[in-house]
Amino acid sequence: MSPVTVWRLRDFHDDDLDQAIQLWDQGRQADLSQPVFPVSEVMAAARGNQPAVVAAVGEELVGIVIARAEGDRAWILLVALSGAWRNRGLGSALIAEVERRLRAADVRRISALLSPGATGTAALQHSGYRRLDGLEYYEKVEHLASADAGLLAELGGRFLPRGLWEQLAGMREAKDTIEKRIVLPLAEPEVAERYSVRPPKAVILFGPPGTGKTSFAKAVASRLGWPFVELFPSRLAARVDGGLAASLRDVFADLAELDSVLLFIDEVEEIAAARSGSAVEAGHGVTNELLKLIPAFRDHDDRLLVCATNSLRTLDPAFLRPGRFDYLIPVGPPDADARLAIWRRYLGAAAETVDLDRLVAATDMFTPADIEYAARKGAQQAFERELTQRTGEPAGTGDFLAAIAETRPTLTEHALTSFREDIGNHVRI
Repeated sequence: MSPVTVWRLRDFHDDDLDQAIQLWDQGRQADLSQPVFPVSEVMAAARGNQPAVVAAVGEELVGIVIARAEGDRAWILLVALSGAWRNRGLGSALIAEVERRLRAADVRRISALLSPGATGTAALQHSGYRRLDGLEYYEKVEHLASADAGLLAELGGRFLPRGLWEQLAGMREAKDTIEKRIVLPLAEPEVAERYSVRPPKAVILFGPPGTGKTSFAKAVASRLGWPFVELFPSRLAARVDGGLAASLRDVFADLAELDSVLLFIDEVEEIAAARSGSAVEAGHGVTNELLKLIPAFRDHDDRLLVCATNSLRTLDPAFLRPGRFDYLIPVGPPDADARLAIWRRYLGAAAETVDLDRLVAATDMFTPADIEYAARKGAQQAFERELTQRTGEPAGTGDFLAAIAETRPTLTEHALTSFREDIGNHVRI
């Protein structure tokens, strides 16, 4: 029977030496691999105040990662796991903890050299390292030195937590398209080049409000491990003197200093609206500026522009022209299967005791955001009832149906009609 106890991560202590060597030896025998670094060198690093983290269950060591830092570069010398704890996320957790300590020491490039099939190869790949040809060489570049962290903060950007992609519930059609067209070519550039696939540099996500366009953009940044910067058109004018166009130009100049970035512009029609009539003078300058900035943005590797809009018809035709945006991808309302997955996500344990089919049927015009609101509202109502009645009755189907009845759906027939017309006239996937 596999263990169910949760491990705890802590620093390596000298008293751990014997158990650490046993883990190393068990892994070497199980993998039939020859370690690159001798055990004496690895343990000397662990005892010499180099980054070393162990995972313990009670008094038993079940995993260890040891690294050695040299300036802004570090090597992972050892990843060793107890056989009962492999393939359970422990290796990735240990690597993440070592990375945190290395970043604090201003390390930017983290590498690992392992024998083929050795313990830790899967954990490194899951943690964002690239395998290079020849030796099983894994490398991860931290895109921001400490000096660049201030620039990212000034831009309002941040690194998002890992796992956001896996947390996206439902929306299978849009998720599959975004993964195949956007994520995989950027995550596997060598394979893409081998097949003459050009990774995308700019895409538009379009669909009714609340369907998850922002969530998809954040999930892509999380999956790639790139910093996420959201540009708010309403805040641009206050950033520098010279108006909106000058502010936009200033932001893109700052972005050029980052090694990688996912730039997200929601409601992009605010700065790229169709130019016509009396509004021409007001909108020409910033729209023209954005049209000029996109080609320069596309010239750099490891960057992606994701724009989102509720309706493509509101955008300037020159903005939609091929050559500026690689894909125009629809993100529509969730179908029944997607709504079921979304309800399961937000209900948690309550999903096992309610009639999910009734909730799915009652939310035909709901977006993911609407379902999240109704789930939270139903749970709150049950919580308040318990505080007054103390019956121990859990939130039930009736609580959530009542919450659905009190929730105004974001979607309308008019919005869906416009969305379908945009798909027919503009979609490019």
